[in-house]
Amino acid sequence: MGKPKRICLLLLRLLALGSTLSAAIVMAASHEEARFFSLSFEAKYTHTPAFKYFVIANAIASVYGFFVLFLPAESLLWRLVLCFDVILTMLLTSSIAAALAVAQIGKNGNSYAGWLPICDQVASYCRQVSGALALGLLGLLVYFLLLLYSLHSLLDPLLLKKT
Repeated sequence: MGKPKRICLLLLRLLALGSTLSAAIVMAASHEEARFFSLSFEAKYTHTPAFKYFVIANAIASVYGFFVLFLPAESLLWRLVLCFDVILTMLLTSSIAAALAVAQIGKNGNSYAGWLPICDQVASYCRQVSGALALGLLGLLVYFLLLLYSLHSLLDPLLLKKT
């Protein structure tokens, strides 16, 4: 692998690590208490299984991204990295989809089920969740680019042999 490609790959992996780690931290730090007339309630990410799944998936992606940074360029384990990139991309996609569905209900409610929106009462919490979801989506996009790059790197030598 050439030096410019290696540097580009390193920067993409660092961006993926930073965005997934930031998404997990921002979501885990989301917390707000609100009073509605005489009722008091708190909004935390731990109250929603989809948000917990989002934090866990992004933490796994962060740990994986950290360890891949130290993998030597000459290692044969890079073929295995392709498999893990596929798995991680699917994991991040499912976690973001689940978290976005819950966030949409929290923002708009569901009149058919009788669920009221909560973002009017806990606006700071909703902003933190939105920020975490945006960072998670950035991480997903970077992992998708890494997956495409890994596929290209694996298939390119095979295509060159046929010509």
